[in-house]
Amino acid sequence: MSKMKKFTAGLLSLAMVCSMTACNARKSDTTNPTTDSKTETEKIRLLGYSYYESTMNILRDQLTKAGFEVEVNLQPDYSSMVTARDTGEWDIAMSGWTTVTGNPDYAVRDIYASYGEYNFGGINDSKIDELIDKAAKETPAEYVKTYKELEDYLVTENAYTLPLYANKGIRAINNTVVDESTVHNPQSRSAFWEKYSYVDASQNETRPLVLTQMMGELTSLDPIQANDGSINQLSANINVRIVNMTDDDQIVPDGSLSRNIAIGEGNNEFYFILRDDVFFSKVEDGHAVNTGVRVGAEDVEFSLERAADKNSVASHKTYNLHNHMSDVSIVTDIEELKGVNDSDTGKPVFETLSANLPSEIKTLTADKTQVDNANGVYQVVKISTEEAFPQVLYYLAHQSAGILNKEVVTEMNSKFDVATYDPTKDVCYGDSAAIKSGNNYLWMSGPYALVSYDDYQVSFEKNPGYMAGTENEAKISNVTIKFIKDTSSAASEFRSGGIDIMDSVATNDVATLEENKDFTVFKYVRHATTFCEFNMKNGNKFENIDLRKAVLYAINQEEYIAYNNGLVGPLYSSFSTLIDTGNKLEFNAEKSAEHLAAYQESVKK
Repeated sequence: MSKMKKFTAGLLSLAMVCSMTACNARKSDTTNPTTDSKTETEKIRLLGYSYYESTMNILRDQLTKAGFEVEVNLQPDYSSMVTARDTGEWDIAMSGWTTVTGNPDYAVRDIYASYGEYNFGGINDSKIDELIDKAAKETPAEYVKTYKELEDYLVTENAYTLPLYANKGIRAINNTVVDESTVHNPQSRSAFWEKYSYVDASQNETRPLVLTQMMGELTSLDPIQANDGSINQLSANINVRIVNMTDDDQIVPDGSLSRNIAIGEGNNEFYFILRDDVFFSKVEDGHAVNTGVRVGAEDVEFSLERAADKNSVASHKTYNLHNHMSDVSIVTDIEELKGVNDSDTGKPVFETLSANLPSEIKTLTADKTQVDNANGVYQVVKISTEEAFPQVLYYLAHQSAGILNKEVVTEMNSKFDVATYDPTKDVCYGDSAAIKSGNNYLWMSGPYALVSYDDYQVSFEKNPGYMAGTENEAKISNVTIKFIKDTSSAASEFRSGGIDIMDSVATNDVATLEENKDFTVFKYVRHATTFCEFNMKNGNKFENIDLRKAVLYAINQEEYIAYNNGLVGPLYSSFSTLIDTGNKLEFNAEKSAEHLAAYQESVKK
């Protein structure tokens, strides 16, 4: 979710604003049909963008029936909506959250905590902060109770958020082109591009794989400066991490920079033994080349330390994911590994890290140029947290923990002072505008390198220095992502053969695609949610709990499920897909009317 520049009110007036009030909306001082009390029609402003248009229409109609007069501000795209949201001229705003790390802390901290980077509605409640921190320290067996308490307080008691529905993952492929057996459908993390192969494998080196996404304005290619749909899958595929996630959210070293991982007793020390066959790529003459520079422990230490430092960059968007790390260091003493026991097995960490290596560990080094796994020379990174926090591993699998080149980033960001950074003149590492203009200075550690970017698409080439000769080496050499804002247009281009894989298929396109034997549609669990935020900032009327509850009880989630042909599900909070608390949102017109009347009575006093 990007931080967009604020425009003047005059410019905003030129944006696409659609004020829609249902034809049966009542005039002021009319009787609310859901109660015997006398209430006035309450005016509210609903903000969203074109992707949510159908959802907003349902929401508008539900709120109209509940006694609200709804002005709908429908922006043409996400960037325009962010600009409008920054003005504060809204009451309820459409939002969504995908827990791309598969752990509940990620599903709550940045959107509900008072300091959350994506807490746009202004939730500011110390009890919520306390419950989030309490659950973060607990094991999965323990934290279910705490998250249930959080959800009860967040939604049932205070109506701080407005849950609408849980999204399923829906991906479509052209099975005459893409080998169906190479397609993965992760519940959380982005798709594995390096796994894809064509049915005709001889095309892997020559035919670009064409994907699509809605957002065409990339926020930043610095992993810690962005955490939104414009860059998540891009960043996840151009930067390697020290752990990875399976389709069902298990933390593994497979396909990461680590060969093995170990957790020390106490769950606050984490060890990673690194591979020596991952090298940085960069772009020369429009193509990806191997720099010959190994991705090593020094780069891991640098990347994760800056991720844990709020002041390392301007507009740090993922600090709350990584501030649990208190220390990142390179281990050079084998005896240290032998003196710490593994929390799972009770055996020395050294034994866990030694499993199935190319050769036994003979020595450890802090110098990545000296690494030689075949001859027993390895690097080990140790990460410490101040308190037990096993969920840190999930954050290390997130795209924001991508490993960057220490020298390249340091040299580029040394040209300005972070405290006085001016985006109109300073160019920091990851600046997408600079890359778009042709100044592609990125060094990339992942299976793919971003080679070009314009208004219409972003293109990638295989990193020739990424795990060459292993099962993790990218199979398809070229990947292109087309920017298509409208899902219907994307589906149309997919049907015509212009797109090979659609990662996000609209629910109303599923039946049509399934009728064609050349298409395979995957429907799977995805930790994605759609909800609304209440504007509780600067004296906005939605600071009032009765008004929030009047809206909450007016929501009938069955209408969203029916409209989407059963391809979405019920929702109570952003972590409903991860933890079943038993809570369900019950539509109750009478309670909605009672709370609306209570709010209006309080205003009159």
